[in-house]
Order: sequence, then C-alpha cells, then structure tokens
Amino acid sequence: KKDKKKKKQIEIDQQQVQANIRQILHGQPTKTKKKKRKQREETQDEGNVLEVTEFITLGELASLMGVPANELIAKSLQLGKMVTINQRLERELIELLAAEYDYEVSFVDVKSQLEEEEKEEEVVEDLEYVERPPVVVVMGHVDHGKTKLLDYIRRTNVIAGEAGGITQHIGAYQVTLEDGKKITFLDTPGHEAFTAMRARGAQVADIAIIVVAADEGVMPQTKEAISHAKAAGLEIVFAINKIDKPNARPERVKQQLAEMGYLVEDWGGEYTCQEISAITGQGVDELLEKVLILAELMELKAPINVKPKGYIIEASQKKGLGNVATVIVKEGILKPRMPLVAGVHFAKIRIMFDERGNRVEEAYPGTPVRITGFESLPDAGDKFVVYDDERRAREVAQHRERLLREQMLHAKSRLTLDEASQKAAAGELQELPIILKVDTYGSLEAIRDALLKLNEENEEVALKIVHADVGQISESDVMLAAASNGIVIGFQVRPNLQAREAAEREKVEIRTYSVIYDLIEDIKNAMEGMRKPREVQVPVGIAEVRETFKIKKVGTVAGCYVKEGKLVRGGKVNVVRNGVVVYTGEIDSLKRHKDDVKEVKAGLECGVHIKGFNDVKKGDVLEAFEIVLVKPGEEVPKGIASVSDSE
Repeated sequence: KKDKKKKKQIEIDQQQVQANIRQILHGQPTKTKKKKRKQREETQDEGNVLEVTEFITLGELASLMGVPANELIAKSLQLGKMVTINQRLERELIELLAAEYDYEVSFVDVKSQLEEEEKEEEVVEDLEYVERPPVVVVMGHVDHGKTKLLDYIRRTNVIAGEAGGITQHIGAYQVTLEDGKKITFLDTPGHEAFTAMRARGAQVADIAIIVVAADEGVMPQTKEAISHAKAAGLEIVFAINKIDKPNARPERVKQQLAEMGYLVEDWGGEYTCQEISAITGQGVDELLEKVLILAELMELKAPINVKPKGYIIEASQKKGLGNVATVIVKEGILKPRMPLVAGVHFAKIRIMFDERGNRVEEAYPGTPVRITGFESLPDAGDKFVVYDDERRAREVAQHRERLLREQMLHAKSRLTLDEASQKAAAGELQELPIILKVDTYGSLEAIRDALLKLNEENEEVALKIVHADVGQISESDVMLAAASNGIVIGFQVRPNLQAREAAEREKVEIRTYSVIYDLIEDIKNAMEGMRKPREVQVPVGIAEVRETFKIKKVGTVAGCYVKEGKLVRGGKVNVVRNGVVVYTGEIDSLKRHKDDVKEVKAGLECGVHIKGFNDVKKGDVLEAFEIVLVKPGEEVPKGIASVSDSE
C-alpha cells in the first residue's frame, strides 16, 4: 500500500509541474502564486523603482520584486537566456526582467553601496569631534633631500636602514613638536606610489611638501610631484633645500616656480615657501610652523565616538609576525582585538606598534600604526572599517570578494578618446584630462599652445592638461592618468614596459603620434564629438642594434638581433633611442649572413639598412610596424609587445 501511495504522489507532482509550466508560458497565474503575487502588488504600491547593483543574483532580484525565483527563470528562458537562481545577471537582463513586472531599475555603484552599508552599520546622532594632526606627504626629485628632511625632524637615522640611501618602502611617522602639537609624515618611494593610492580613492594626506634643491632647481620629477599633488587636491608647501651649499640659488627656484604658475608668498603669491637645510636644520622649525598654520586654517577635525576607519599605507610579511600593515586612522579610536575589513581582506588586530616598534594600545585620528592579524595582505590605498561583530566582518569581506570577482570579469575601461567623443556628442563630457609627453621642449610648447587654443574654440568641453613634460612615457604618467581619469598622449615617444603594464592593469589609454597635426586633429574631433577613422602604428617586430658598419656606396648598416616578431624588407620602421623616436623610415635592405632575405624572425641576427638614414647607433632599438586603419569604437590591434619591452 505504501509503495502505491508513493507512485501516485509522484505522478500527481509531475502533472502539477507540467501544468504550471504551461500556465507560466501562456502568462496565466497559478494557484501557488497567489500569496507571492499579493506580496508583489503590495511592494509595487510602495514604489516601482528598484535600487540594485550590477551583477545582482537572480535570487536576490526575485526577493526584491517579491516574485518566485522559478518565475524569473521561466521569463529568462522566454527571453532566450538560461540562468540559475544563484547566477549573477547582466545589466540588460535585469532591466528586461524588471520591465516584465512594471519596475524601473536604478543601478547603484558597488563602491557607493559599500559606503551605504558602512553608514547603516552605525548611526551616531551626537558626534564628538577632536582636532587631528595634519597628514603630510613629502615629495620631490630624487636626491633633493626628502628623507634627510624627515631624518632631521625625527632625530633618527632612517637612511641607515635603507638600501643605497634611497627609500624603498612607504613609511608613516608621527612627530611631536616642542609645543606638544603633532604632525604625521608620509615618506614615499616616489609620487607614483602615492598617486597609486590616490587612484584607488584613498584620501590619505592633507598637505604636500615639495622638496626642491636650491643648487639644482626644478627638475622633471619635481614637476611630476607638483602635478600629482594638484591632482590629489592637496595644499602645497614648497621647501627649498640645500641652502647651506655655496652654489645654492633659492631665488632662481622661486623664479622657476613662478614661470610654472606657482607664485610663492615671498613674491606676493599664495603658495607657502620656506628655505631650509636638512643637514644643519636651518629653517626646518619655520617650515613645520608654517605647516601647522596651514593645518589650522584647514580646520582638521575627526569624530572619535564612531567605529574606527582609515587607510592602508603599506603591507608586507614579517618573520614571526605574519602579515603586517601600516595604517593611518581617520576616524574613531583603533584598539587591539578589533575585527576590521580592508577592501576584501579580513583582520582581527592582534598587536599594534608605532614606527619605532613600541606597542600601542590606542590610535587616535591622524595616527599611523602597524597592525598584525590580517589573513591576507591588503593593498595600499584600501579603506579599512571596524565592525562590532567578527562574524559580520567576515561576511562583509566575503561579499566584497565576490563583488570584486564579478567586477573583474565584467571590467570596464576608463575614459578613452572614442568614449570622450561619444560623450561630447551626447553633451555629457565637461572635461577631458590629458597627460602629455613629447620628445623635445620645442614640441612641448607648440603642442601645449595648440591644445590650449582648443579651449577657446570649444566652450562646452574643457581640455585639462594635468601634466606635460619631455621624455619617455613612464608608469608615473599612467598612474596620474588613472587618478584623474585621463588619457596619456605621446608625441614621438613610447611607453616603457612598466608603463604599458600599468596601462593594461589600470585600463588607461595611451595614444602615440608622430605628426602634430594628427594629434591636434584627434583631440579636436574628440572634443567636438566627431571621431574619424585614424591610422595606427601596430608593432610587428623589435630588434636591437648591437653593432654598426659603414659600407661604401651603401651607408651605415646596423647589425641587429631580432628580439620579438620579425623584420620585413620594405616594411616601415621606427628608430628608437632612449625611448624617443629619432627617425621613421623604410627598411631598404635586409641581409642574413651574406644573403638578401625578405624577412628575419625573432632569435636571429641580421644586417639592416634604413633608407635615407645613416645615423643609426649601437644600442638603438628598431621597431618594425604596419599601418592599420581603425574606425571609432573599434579596438586597436595589439600586435606584438611594445618596443620598450626589449629594454
């Protein structure tokens, strides 16, 4: 009897399922849906706008709309999409499914959602504010005395612990002055590292001290440091160092800054400036006093009766301690045994140290500390938030990790020139940030003036030259473009390997040109929303010149080793010297041993003569390329690796 009952029950279930499927496909309601349908109608009465993040799961969407998940699966099948209850949906499918039930969709940014989650975690009505010390980042050209300045201030020999006297890591240090006031300093290995954090949205510093050597003046890296500080929205203080040297010319430095548009207070301007000597200590006290005055004007305050928040400055693995992170507290009071989440990484603080290795039991806003207890290494620039419950913190970390994974799978690039053109045509583009790198100062002035004239011609779109300089496109330029959501423009220069890798990682577009007219025309058309097909150089081969030979009636022949791709007789070639294109021509003859050949592939040696060019030198790099016509919106063919990969 029991067996018969089971068989009968199975038959009834199958029939019910088949009937339900037929009714779903014909759009008829079933009895089992009445309760859910009533719930959906009540939800719709409250409002028909759904606030969701992109890549929400089907189950989560069904719960928000108050409909059964199997109903959404059936609707998806009708739309030609096979999905499961835990599958994350794309934007288009979310909108289509919502429209089926008369819902409008409002997509919330993942970052915004996480910030909202943090706000929901804690709502404090009466905030208790305290003054916090300013966070100061020290930047400038190599060997202009950044670390020596900090060394004098802290009265400790930081340099002794660094390889070759150059700072190898990001350090955060707090100093207490004679009057009891405190200043937190960031000593960075380069402004690109600081801007890398800035590109991730980390509001770490308040003030930037730009160190300039009085005997050398403003150097290329000094200009980059100023550009990075401006892009980060920091207050700038100029420290003219090495005034104790006999060949020091501080007034010349002030003149150079004035020519760049940074008029110091001594000359009637708005920028704070102080002449110092990091060796003798002359002017250092006055510099710190000016920093504190600037901080007072900024009215730096932070709440302390909230859950601690802050930023990761650096992270590394230490023997005996495990994963150690240097953090700066921005709000609240950080203590040991607190569970926190930094980005997608969970930690329960075990021990807190200051920069000298002393244990700390409390860290107030503006204070840098090193903490242990991370299960995995966080990234520089990650924001950390403390939670009351360890279990809740772990859930948040796992949730963020899932979102990050989905974002990586559906990663979208930053602004490109084609996108800028489309936005300009639609009236959405207000500003086009550009990082400009060229081969000579003459070209720099000509191109910059021509680009600035475009601003006068176009009132709707503002062209903003974030940074302009001479030389090879570096990783620093790419990170600056990432921080400002801009485009890197190169004229007769090429990106190095690190820059190309950073551009791919940060989704930053690098455009290189060899004709000024093409560069100006492209930018102008992008601002006007009129992009035309353009000619692009796609690398097909890279060879290194290892020796040169002068042959009568022929000219200079380059003895080359082909590192990647191939060289083709009659093909186009760029002669690159120190990252700058010195000549563009055609391969006139190509020999392998004594034989004429049509092409030479990677791993082989050959003799190359470039038509009309006899100034080829040992160490030059030959970049063989072909011209490809790319229409707006089309992806540029990558070809082989860039010329700089061989360097």
